[in-house]
Amino acid sequence: MEAGSGPALRPAENGNSARTRPPEPAPSSERDPDPEAGARAWPEFAALHGPALRASGVPERYWGRLLHKLEHEVFDAGQVFGIMQVQEAEDESAEAARGEQEKPPNPGGGGLCYKVIVTNEAGLQAADPNSIFLIDHAWTCRIQHARQQLHQVPGLLHRMASLMGVEFHGEVPSAEAVDLVLEEMWKFNQTYQLAHGSAEEKVPVWYIMDEFGSRIQHSDEPSFATAPFFYMPQQVAYTLLWPLRDLATGEEVTRDFAYGEADPLIRKCRLLPWAPADLTDLSSSTPEPPDRHYQAILEEIKEKLPLPISPAPYPHDHIFKVYTDIQQVVGHLTHPRFTFTQSEADADILYNFSHFKDYRRLSQERPNVLLNQFPCESLLTVKDCLASIARRTGGPEGPAWLPRTFNLRTELPQFVSYFQQRQQQGEDNHWICKPWNLARSLDTHITRSLHSVIRHRESTPKVVSKYIENPVLFLREDVGKVKFDIRYVLLLRSVRPLRLFVYDVFWLRFSNRPFALDDLDDYEKHFTVMNYDPEVVLKQVHCDVFIPEFERQYPEFPWSGVQAEIFQAFKELFQVACARPPPLGLCDYPSSRAVYAVDLMLKWDSRPDGKQVMRPQILEVNFNPDCERACKYHPAFFNDVFSTLYLDEPGGHHVTALL
Repeated sequence: MEAGSGPALRPAENGNSARTRPPEPAPSSERDPDPEAGARAWPEFAALHGPALRASGVPERYWGRLLHKLEHEVFDAGQVFGIMQVQEAEDESAEAARGEQEKPPNPGGGGLCYKVIVTNEAGLQAADPNSIFLIDHAWTCRIQHARQQLHQVPGLLHRMASLMGVEFHGEVPSAEAVDLVLEEMWKFNQTYQLAHGSAEEKVPVWYIMDEFGSRIQHSDEPSFATAPFFYMPQQVAYTLLWPLRDLATGEEVTRDFAYGEADPLIRKCRLLPWAPADLTDLSSSTPEPPDRHYQAILEEIKEKLPLPISPAPYPHDHIFKVYTDIQQVVGHLTHPRFTFTQSEADADILYNFSHFKDYRRLSQERPNVLLNQFPCESLLTVKDCLASIARRTGGPEGPAWLPRTFNLRTELPQFVSYFQQRQQQGEDNHWICKPWNLARSLDTHITRSLHSVIRHRESTPKVVSKYIENPVLFLREDVGKVKFDIRYVLLLRSVRPLRLFVYDVFWLRFSNRPFALDDLDDYEKHFTVMNYDPEVVLKQVHCDVFIPEFERQYPEFPWSGVQAEIFQAFKELFQVACARPPPLGLCDYPSSRAVYAVDLMLKWDSRPDGKQVMRPQILEVNFNPDCERACKYHPAFFNDVFSTLYLDEPGGHHVTALL
């Protein structure tokens, strides 16, 4: 569904037509579906698409006619609706009396105002089965491809600029016009997500409706509803439009841009792209959520907490049977105290790639079975939870080692206030939107647009974190000064007492282009994860090589001191994660062990005396991290891990005790 690949791009409408396909004649007996064919197609359509239609609230009275319109690509909105261009003719006194904040939201740049009205002489009846309409999509993309498509797809920039009211002249796409369209698009974008496919295919899709759909205005009391709809036989997405009541000729077609949102403050925030508002008087403080927040998370992920257990210790010469579905473990665990079994029922250790859920049953039936995970560890590994528990040490704004972070589902007004306060004070306002629970930088976007952040809330659940605008850079002789991040592997032996180890080898990842606060969608400039695209250069430097080179570039900052700050951040993080009982903290389950990877960056900060310091910034904590590089360069890696976690023999195994 990328622009330029089939039906996502179609010719623009001409004039005020509400049709973007060739005109469809009015339904007639000749065009009515064959009853027998319809009888055969209907059950399949209802079974395949019924759940999605019900979830979108599409009344069943429209489904039969919708099937016909989809099969025959009937775009008949032009027979019922028209687009009107409204001149801004109000005098100043009338405008002042109404107030700027009360102006209705109106997508489209410049001073132009458009409305869609019912033009059919008989009006429109909501009970009429034919009163559902297909809206085509003018542009469909994933955000990371938007700039490239505007430059490369013929006619796309012209059409989007015209649709959005952006001034654009000439034939060659200019950087300025592209930037304006990329900013304005957040007033027009809609989104959906595919339910199946790879992680990359599940990244949210954004689309802009055709000129007809994009001219439909907002109302808090809308006359119509819309919903995206993916028609599987054609593999094409449309937007469905249907009335919420009867309408007479001349009445306006409106929809609710913040559909489903009842909270007045959240609605105000969601409508900011179209109706500006000042929220700087609102507190931007984000204290830790109440206890019920964590209980709700536990119920949502369907994790069952274990019963208290007191497992008998294994003999000192016991040979542990390991059941695992992780090939890196199978290929590299060679310690004589461990052997593999194909039977999960016979295992002493369950070392699974996927998350374990039913701790209660395990604690009842097999309390002596050891695991590679802890109950409630999502408090560490899911980004919104990580930000929440971190506030236990840093207060409402969080600790110094975590970028300021807001949960867009629960803390949108606080974020808007904080953004606007920084804007007023002239402070840097670059932010990074990240899904709660995705890795590899998927669906992660850097922006300085408030509208972009607000609209990203409508896709997958996300947090927004302050983007590190002043990172410590590393000079690559082949490229220049680039961003880099550092991955440490942490081994959690127990919660009570808290026993935490760090692997003595750390891993580095580098950007491929010199860092600057521009080209925010340039992946190789702003991101460091390069090992999943075979066409992208992957720069690898062993930590033993990195440390002396880092100290050569920054002689005032010996690595031992920098690493001490990093280790202190790790200690504080795990202390707050284990400070409260489950589900408010990690569960003290004696048979649990775990391996986590912590990704971090270094940023420049100033002490009260004005001296520059390097401060670690924890980016995320990963469960069951990819250990391919660890095994490749340190074949004894899993021997070290298993000896530390399961034999309780950390000595001589390349680990350092933190707690």
